[in-house]
Amino acid sequence: MFGEHCGLPSERTLLSHPPKTGLHCKMVLQAVSKVLRKSKAKPNGKKPATEEKKVYLEPEHTKSRITDFEFKELVVLPREIDLNEWLASNTTTFFHHINLQYSTISEFCTGETCQTMAVCNTQYYWYDERGKKVKCTAPQYVDFVMSSVQKLVTDEDVFPTKYGDQHGSASTCYSRQLPPWGRGCWELFGGVVAGREFPSSFESLVKKICKYLFHVLGHIYWAHFKETLALELHGHLNTLYVHFILFAREFNLLDPKETAVMDDLTEVLCSSPGSSGATGDGASSGVAGAQNHVKER
Repeated sequence: MFGEHCGLPSERTLLSHPPKTGLHCKMVLQAVSKVLRKSKAKPNGKKPATEEKKVYLEPEHTKSRITDFEFKELVVLPREIDLNEWLASNTTTFFHHINLQYSTISEFCTGETCQTMAVCNTQYYWYDERGKKVKCTAPQYVDFVMSSVQKLVTDEDVFPTKYGDQHGSASTCYSRQLPPWGRGCWELFGGVVAGREFPSSFESLVKKICKYLFHVLGHIYWAHFKETLALELHGHLNTLYVHFILFAREFNLLDPKETAVMDDLTEVLCSSPGSSGATGDGASSGVAGAQNHVKER
């Protein structure tokens, strides 16, 4: 839209100053060339986005916990508990706690504020049952995760709530309705019980669940830590993260390459007093200088 003083030149002006067609064309070509060079070097002529400050790494926030319990003792397999039952109990517990933690900031995680499921420099895609890659918003991705995990942990063929081992006339059966900690506090059932066996693919399913739950935790830190801080729930989040990471390390449930995106936080939280977790091979293996390069998973 032109202003009032930007009309076409008068006839007198045109007669007194003949147009210099060659010079005019040259100026236009130079301007177009400049625009094209900008577009090639920087899309839309914009500078690449600078890395956001990671508020969750500030010392005043990383030291916040809701307990000083030695988590290493909490994740070790009790001698009298079956390994699969221990994995099932803890995985179910982590699912509920991470789902609850996300629910506290879910109103801030919308399709507008979180158009992709991003954690630092990594963007996650969902893969449907046919293995098709699906790009979705963060709330959609979390909904896919929670719905899928809920379906698995409530499937008696995958996560049997009563795991039995028949020997003779009686069998001992554990119920996952009780907390996963507290040795000796498992409910016992007498008589002959036809206990369900865990599937052969159970451990791989647990690893898959842990991978997706890690994505949700990472997104909370990366995109919604300020809201978590305002709600004064960062102590809960830190405690949950440390417990989850140490448990995953104890049973090799997470690939270090998968968790590398949060190595800086893991190193700080899991090496601080109360966590009893030395950093593993993947705890400080992040690639320097790659912060502005978006990865896809």
